[in-house]
Amino acid sequence: MKRDYSKWCSVALIAAMYTLAGVAGWLLFDCLIMQAMQPIWALFLADVLATIVVWAFGLFYENVSVYDPYWSVFPPIAFLLWAFYTDVWSVPVILLLIASWYWGWRLTRNWAITFKGIAHEDWRYTKYRSQHPLVFHLINLFGLNMMPTIVVFAAMLPGLKLFETATPANILTYFGCIVCLASATIQLIADKQSHDFRAAHPGQVCNVGLWKHGRHPNYFGEIQFWWGIWIMYASLNGIDMYIGGAIAMTALFLGISIPLMEKRQLANKPGYAEYRKQTRMLI
Repeated sequence: MKRDYSKWCSVALIAAMYTLAGVAGWLLFDCLIMQAMQPIWALFLADVLATIVVWAFGLFYENVSVYDPYWSVFPPIAFLLWAFYTDVWSVPVILLLIASWYWGWRLTRNWAITFKGIAHEDWRYTKYRSQHPLVFHLINLFGLNMMPTIVVFAAMLPGLKLFETATPANILTYFGCIVCLASATIQLIADKQSHDFRAAHPGQVCNVGLWKHGRHPNYFGEIQFWWGIWIMYASLNGIDMYIGGAIAMTALFLGISIPLMEKRQLANKPGYAEYRKQTRMLI
Protein backbone atom coordinates (compact mmCIF):
# COMPACT_ATOMS: atom_id res chain seq x y z
CA MET A 1 0.00 0.00 0.00
CA LYS A 2 1.44 3.37 -1.03
CA ARG A 3 2.12 5.88 1.75
CA ASP A 4 0.56 9.27 1.17
CA TYR A 5 1.75 12.61 2.54
CA SER A 6 1.21 16.24 1.67
CA LYS A 7 3.26 17.65 -1.19
CA TRP A 8 5.70 19.58 0.98
CA CYS A 9 6.04 16.76 3.48
CA SER A 10 6.87 14.56 0.50
CA VAL A 11 9.47 17.09 -0.71
CA ALA A 12 11.06 17.05 2.75
CA LEU A 13 11.16 13.25 2.64
CA ILE A 14 12.83 13.33 -0.77
CA ALA A 15 15.39 15.84 0.53
CA ALA A 16 16.14 13.58 3.51
CA MET A 17 16.53 10.56 1.23
CA TYR A 18 18.94 12.43 -1.01
CA THR A 19 20.93 13.69 1.97
CA LEU A 20 21.38 10.12 3.17
CA ALA A 21 22.29 8.99 -0.35
CA GLY A 22 24.83 11.82 -0.60
CA VAL A 23 26.39 10.97 2.75
CA ALA A 24 26.67 7.30 1.76
CA GLY A 25 28.28 8.26 -1.55
CA TRP A 26 30.70 10.67 0.12
CA LEU A 27 31.80 8.09 2.69
CA LEU A 28 32.42 5.53 -0.03
CA PHE A 29 34.34 8.09 -2.12
CA ASP A 30 36.53 8.98 0.86
CA CYS A 31 37.17 5.31 1.60
CA LEU A 32 38.08 4.52 -2.02
CA ILE A 33 40.42 7.52 -2.23
CA MET A 34 42.19 6.26 0.91
CA GLN A 35 42.62 2.96 -0.95
CA ALA A 36 44.35 4.89 -3.76
CA MET A 37 41.59 4.38 -6.32
CA GLN A 38 41.58 6.79 -9.27
CA PRO A 39 39.33 9.71 -8.19
CA ILE A 40 36.97 9.64 -11.18
CA TRP A 41 36.33 5.92 -10.67
CA ALA A 42 35.76 6.59 -6.97
CA LEU A 43 33.25 9.30 -7.89
CA PHE A 44 31.48 6.95 -10.29
CA LEU A 45 31.14 4.23 -7.63
CA ALA A 46 29.92 6.82 -5.13
CA ASP A 47 27.31 7.84 -7.72
CA VAL A 48 26.27 4.19 -8.12
CA LEU A 49 25.94 3.73 -4.34
CA ALA A 50 23.88 6.92 -3.99
CA THR A 51 21.62 5.64 -6.78
CA ILE A 52 21.17 2.33 -4.96
CA VAL A 53 20.19 4.18 -1.78
CA VAL A 54 17.59 6.21 -3.70
CA TRP A 55 16.37 3.03 -5.40
CA ALA A 56 15.97 1.36 -1.98
CA PHE A 57 13.82 4.25 -0.79
CA GLY A 58 11.80 3.90 -3.97
CA LEU A 59 11.17 0.26 -3.07
CA PHE A 60 10.09 1.22 0.45
CA TYR A 61 7.66 3.86 -0.80
CA GLU A 62 6.63 1.74 -3.83
CA ASN A 63 7.41 4.66 -6.11
CA VAL A 64 10.12 4.74 -8.76
CA SER A 65 9.56 8.49 -9.15
CA VAL A 66 11.64 8.97 -5.99
CA TYR A 67 14.58 8.80 -8.42
CA ASP A 68 13.34 11.54 -10.77
CA PRO A 69 15.11 14.57 -9.21
CA TYR A 70 18.41 12.67 -9.03
CA TRP A 71 19.01 13.50 -12.71
CA SER A 72 19.16 17.23 -12.02
CA VAL A 73 20.58 17.22 -8.48
CA PHE A 74 23.71 15.09 -8.82
CA PRO A 75 25.61 16.83 -11.68
CA PRO A 76 25.77 20.41 -10.31
CA ILE A 77 26.55 19.23 -6.78
CA ALA A 78 29.18 16.78 -8.06
CA PHE A 79 30.83 19.46 -10.20
CA LEU A 80 30.94 21.89 -7.27
CA LEU A 81 32.33 19.30 -4.86
CA TRP A 82 34.86 18.30 -7.52
CA ALA A 83 36.04 21.91 -7.68
CA PHE A 84 36.63 21.89 -3.92
CA TYR A 85 38.26 18.44 -4.05
CA THR A 86 40.65 19.35 -6.86
CA ASP A 87 40.96 23.00 -5.80
CA VAL A 88 40.67 23.98 -9.46
CA TRP A 89 38.78 27.22 -10.13
CA SER A 90 39.86 28.00 -13.68
CA VAL A 91 37.70 30.02 -16.07
CA PRO A 92 36.45 26.85 -17.88
CA VAL A 93 35.50 25.35 -14.50
CA ILE A 94 33.66 28.51 -13.44
CA LEU A 95 31.76 28.48 -16.75
CA LEU A 96 30.90 24.82 -16.18
CA LEU A 97 29.61 25.55 -12.68
CA ILE A 98 27.48 28.47 -13.86
CA ALA A 99 25.97 26.39 -16.68
CA SER A 100 25.34 23.26 -14.59
CA TRP A 101 23.78 25.09 -11.64
CA TYR A 102 21.47 27.10 -13.89
CA TRP A 103 20.44 23.91 -15.70
CA GLY A 104 20.02 22.01 -12.42
CA TRP A 105 17.94 24.80 -10.91
CA ARG A 106 15.62 24.84 -13.94
CA LEU A 107 15.10 21.10 -14.02
CA THR A 108 14.68 20.72 -10.25
CA ARG A 109 12.27 23.66 -10.22
CA ASN A 110 10.14 22.01 -12.89
CA TRP A 111 10.16 18.76 -10.91
CA ALA A 112 9.01 20.61 -7.78
CA ILE A 113 6.18 22.31 -9.69
CA THR A 114 4.88 19.08 -11.24
CA PHE A 115 5.58 16.84 -8.20
CA LYS A 116 2.28 15.72 -6.67
CA GLY A 117 3.52 13.80 -3.66
CA ILE A 118 5.23 10.62 -2.61
CA ALA A 119 2.20 8.50 -3.55
CA HIS A 120 2.16 9.66 -7.17
CA GLU A 121 4.25 7.60 -9.61
CA ASP A 122 5.08 8.67 -13.17
CA TRP A 123 2.94 6.93 -15.79
CA ARG A 124 6.00 5.39 -17.45
CA TYR A 125 6.96 3.54 -14.30
CA THR A 126 3.38 2.47 -13.62
CA LYS A 127 3.26 1.06 -17.15
CA TYR A 128 6.40 -1.03 -16.63
CA ARG A 129 5.13 -2.16 -13.23
CA SER A 130 1.84 -3.44 -14.68
CA GLN A 131 3.22 -4.88 -17.93
CA HIS A 132 6.25 -6.70 -16.47
CA PRO A 133 5.37 -7.68 -12.88
CA LEU A 134 7.75 -10.65 -12.71
CA VAL A 135 10.88 -8.75 -13.71
CA PHE A 136 9.84 -5.26 -12.69
CA HIS A 137 12.35 -4.96 -9.86
CA LEU A 138 15.18 -5.77 -12.27
CA ILE A 139 13.84 -3.21 -14.76
CA ASN A 140 13.51 -0.74 -11.90
CA LEU A 141 17.07 -1.09 -10.58
CA PHE A 142 19.00 -1.48 -13.82
CA GLY A 143 16.78 0.22 -16.41
CA LEU A 144 14.96 3.01 -14.57
CA ASN A 145 17.59 3.94 -11.98
CA MET A 146 21.04 2.70 -12.90
CA MET A 147 20.98 3.26 -16.65
CA PRO A 148 20.16 6.99 -16.39
CA THR A 149 22.81 7.36 -13.70
CA ILE A 150 25.43 5.79 -15.99
CA VAL A 151 24.37 7.84 -19.03
CA VAL A 152 24.43 11.09 -17.05
CA PHE A 153 27.84 10.25 -15.59
CA ALA A 154 29.17 9.51 -19.07
CA ALA A 155 27.82 12.87 -20.24
CA MET A 156 29.46 14.52 -17.20
CA LEU A 157 32.92 13.13 -17.99
CA PRO A 158 33.87 15.96 -20.41
CA GLY A 159 32.99 18.42 -17.65
CA LEU A 160 35.02 16.52 -15.06
CA LYS A 161 37.96 16.44 -17.46
CA LEU A 162 37.88 20.25 -17.65
CA PHE A 163 39.36 20.22 -14.14
CA GLU A 164 42.48 18.54 -15.56
CA THR A 165 42.89 21.00 -18.44
CA ALA A 166 45.46 23.75 -18.03
CA THR A 167 44.63 25.43 -21.36
CA PRO A 168 42.91 28.83 -20.93
CA ALA A 169 39.34 29.29 -22.10
CA ASN A 170 38.88 30.33 -25.72
CA ILE A 171 35.94 31.57 -27.77
CA LEU A 172 34.60 28.03 -28.28
CA THR A 173 34.67 27.43 -24.51
CA TYR A 174 32.47 30.47 -24.01
CA PHE A 175 30.29 29.33 -26.89
CA GLY A 176 29.79 25.95 -25.21
CA CYS A 177 28.70 27.71 -22.02
CA ILE A 178 26.28 29.87 -24.02
CA VAL A 179 24.85 26.72 -25.62
CA CYS A 180 24.27 25.27 -22.13
CA LEU A 181 22.62 28.45 -20.82
CA ALA A 182 20.48 28.78 -23.97
CA SER A 183 19.43 25.13 -23.64
CA ALA A 184 18.25 25.54 -20.05
CA THR A 185 16.46 28.77 -21.02
CA ILE A 186 14.67 26.98 -23.86
CA GLN A 187 13.54 24.38 -21.34
CA LEU A 188 12.44 27.07 -18.88
CA ILE A 189 10.34 28.81 -21.53
CA ALA A 190 8.92 25.51 -22.78
CA ASP A 191 7.94 24.56 -19.22
CA LYS A 192 5.98 27.77 -18.68
CA GLN A 193 4.28 27.60 -22.05
CA SER A 194 3.26 23.99 -21.44
CA HIS A 195 2.00 24.61 -17.89
CA ASP A 196 0.02 27.69 -18.94
CA PHE A 197 -1.50 25.94 -21.95
CA ARG A 198 -2.53 22.84 -20.03
CA ALA A 199 -4.13 24.97 -17.32
CA ALA A 200 -6.15 26.89 -19.92
CA HIS A 201 -6.83 23.99 -22.33
CA PRO A 202 -6.79 20.68 -20.41
CA GLY A 203 -6.56 17.60 -22.60
CA GLN A 204 -5.58 19.50 -25.73
CA VAL A 205 -2.31 19.37 -27.67
CA CYS A 206 0.04 22.21 -26.73
CA ASN A 207 1.00 23.87 -30.02
CA VAL A 208 1.92 27.38 -28.97
CA GLY A 209 5.27 29.13 -28.57
CA LEU A 210 8.21 26.76 -28.79
CA TRP A 211 5.80 23.83 -29.01
CA LYS A 212 4.63 25.21 -32.36
CA HIS A 213 8.13 24.70 -33.76
CA GLY A 214 8.96 21.37 -32.15
CA ARG A 215 7.05 18.57 -30.44
CA HIS A 216 9.65 18.23 -27.69
CA PRO A 217 11.45 21.56 -27.05
CA ASN A 218 12.19 20.47 -23.48
CA TYR A 219 13.96 17.33 -24.68
CA PHE A 220 15.71 19.36 -27.36
CA GLY A 221 17.09 21.65 -24.66
CA GLU A 222 18.22 18.68 -22.56
CA ILE A 223 20.09 17.07 -25.45
CA GLN A 224 21.65 20.39 -26.45
CA PHE A 225 22.79 21.09 -22.86
CA TRP A 226 25.02 18.01 -22.77
CA TRP A 227 26.44 18.83 -26.20
CA GLY A 228 27.26 22.26 -24.77
CA ILE A 229 29.26 20.60 -21.97
CA TRP A 230 31.11 18.56 -24.56
CA ILE A 231 31.81 21.67 -26.70
CA MET A 232 33.43 23.31 -23.67
CA TYR A 233 35.66 20.26 -23.23
CA ALA A 234 36.41 19.81 -26.93
CA SER A 235 37.36 23.49 -27.28
CA LEU A 236 40.39 22.77 -25.09
CA ASN A 237 41.08 19.09 -25.78
CA GLY A 238 39.83 18.30 -29.27
CA ILE A 239 37.52 15.48 -30.32
CA ASP A 240 38.14 12.19 -28.55
CA MET A 241 36.28 9.34 -26.82
CA TYR A 242 34.54 11.70 -24.40
CA ILE A 243 32.08 12.59 -27.13
CA GLY A 244 30.46 9.26 -26.26
CA GLY A 245 28.54 10.72 -23.32
CA ALA A 246 26.71 13.30 -25.44
CA ILE A 247 25.99 10.63 -28.06
CA ALA A 248 24.59 8.28 -25.40
CA MET A 249 22.42 11.06 -24.00
CA THR A 250 21.05 11.82 -27.49
CA ALA A 251 20.35 8.13 -28.08
CA LEU A 252 18.52 7.86 -24.74
CA PHE A 253 16.09 10.61 -25.71
CA LEU A 254 15.68 9.69 -29.36
CA GLY A 255 15.43 5.97 -28.71
CA ILE A 256 13.48 5.77 -25.43
CA SER A 257 12.11 8.98 -23.91
CA ILE A 258 10.61 10.55 -27.04
CA PRO A 259 9.06 7.34 -28.47
CA LEU A 260 7.41 6.60 -25.10
CA MET A 261 5.98 10.11 -24.88
CA GLU A 262 4.83 10.05 -28.52
CA LYS A 263 3.01 6.75 -28.03
CA ARG A 264 1.21 8.09 -24.96
CA GLN A 265 0.23 11.34 -26.66
CA LEU A 266 -1.11 9.52 -29.71
CA ALA A 267 -3.23 7.30 -27.47
CA ASN A 268 -4.59 10.06 -25.24
CA LYS A 269 -4.91 13.15 -27.44
CA PRO A 270 -6.96 12.86 -30.66
CA GLY A 271 -5.28 15.86 -32.28
CA TYR A 272 -1.76 14.65 -31.70
CA ALA A 273 -1.47 12.63 -34.92
CA GLU A 274 -2.13 15.75 -37.01
CA TYR A 275 0.17 17.83 -34.81
CA ARG A 276 2.86 15.21 -35.31
CA LYS A 277 2.55 15.47 -39.09
CA GLN A 278 2.84 19.25 -39.06
CA THR A 279 5.57 19.71 -36.43
CA ARG A 280 9.18 18.58 -36.25
CA MET A 281 10.26 16.26 -33.45
CA LEU A 282 12.86 18.73 -32.21
CA ILE A 283 13.16 22.45 -32.81
